[in-house]
Amino acid sequence: MLVRHGESEWNRRNMFTGWQDVDLSEEGVTEAHRAGCMLKAAGARLDLAFTSTLKRAQNTLKIILSELDQEDLPIVYDAALNERHYGDLVGLNKDEARKRWGEEQVHLWQRSYDVAPPGGESLKDTAARVLPFFAKRIAPELQAGKSVILVGHGNSLRALVMQLDRLSPEQVIELNIGTGVPLVYRLRADGSVAEKRDLAA
Repeated sequence: MLVRHGESEWNRRNMFTGWQDVDLSEEGVTEAHRAGCMLKAAGARLDLAFTSTLKRAQNTLKIILSELDQEDLPIVYDAALNERHYGDLVGLNKDEARKRWGEEQVHLWQRSYDVAPPGGESLKDTAARVLPFFAKRIAPELQAGKSVILVGHGNSLRALVMQLDRLSPEQVIELNIGTGVPLVYRLRADGSVAEKRDLAA
């Protein structure tokens, strides 16, 4: 189960966040509760949780686990699952950035696969830490038959979904993962996707 954290204060203010440790907005807390309720309604029972070292993801996970009555679930925290680093864009309003560098350039930094903002990471760079972590730490748990939740960020999850859904660098430009929306994957033994459900659809 993959969930992007609920709306953060900087999402609300339309700012580039990256590794800045910003907490959930009021709406983000509501979204996290809603995600937990959706998972509960789908009959989710978890064995293990993974999240980043950033509190907006950690707090989303805590709220989800409280809705599932599974607060004592083992949790693995790792910076490999952090949002991509936005470099010089961190803390800037997205509209201001577009005025400064142009709509097309900012869109390229945000959505493309291998173009990084100044001083920051591209999606390809983010995938270079997310995917090995998934292969080493998460995939073996899934292969052992465990039910796992990963609460991450827009781009750490885009990198993973790109691999799971076998999207090309061109297709991933169109991929947007909404805040607080649970995606449920069932994987085969070889790691390919047997089933995918968007619980908000």
